[in-house]
Amino acid sequence: MAFELPDLPYAHDALASKGMSAETLEYHHDLHHNAYVTNGNKAIAGTEWEGKSLEEIIKGTYDPKAVAQNGIFNNISQLWNHNQFWEMMSPEDSKMPGGLEKALVESFGSVDKFKEDFSAAGAGQFGSGWAWLVKDTDGGLKITKTENGVNPLCFGQTALLGCDVWEHSYYIDFRNKRPAYLTNFLDNLVNWENVAGRM
Repeated sequence: MAFELPDLPYAHDALASKGMSAETLEYHHDLHHNAYVTNGNKAIAGTEWEGKSLEEIIKGTYDPKAVAQNGIFNNISQLWNHNQFWEMMSPEDSKMPGGLEKALVESFGSVDKFKEDFSAAGAGQFGSGWAWLVKDTDGGLKITKTENGVNPLCFGQTALLGCDVWEHSYYIDFRNKRPAYLTNFLDNLVNWENVAGRM
């Protein structure tokens, strides 16, 4: 069965007052995300990956030695990344649950230091990619950054929070100010209950 573009969990203009415009969501979800769905379905048609889950395809097609990942991986991984991304944001004001706050303080020293390190990872990702808060294979929390569509599944990690730092994610609203976009994401957009639920 072919993959489908999931509906946004909120209206296109629901994040506008928090710094992510309806125009950004129309381009990012309706065009970019949809392209990954369409191209991913085409890429897996007639292959061993047809009928497999997104997670199975990502883990099975990621090549850690490749200079550039193949078309199946790129599209399916980006499809999965974006499925998570929309869920990780909320139009409602989101209070960080105590358990998550405690874990961040234990891992990074303070919530502010976590935000600083997460923003630095996203701002420091050369070119397109993602910044992540992950639960690592040893159970600890870690901040990572990945190029293009690579995600924590490739390394056996659990994605708790991911921020898309491809230009199409922020250029309409923030132009070339990626650090400002990351700060706004952490301060205004993150659904902390969703992040805590992934732990």
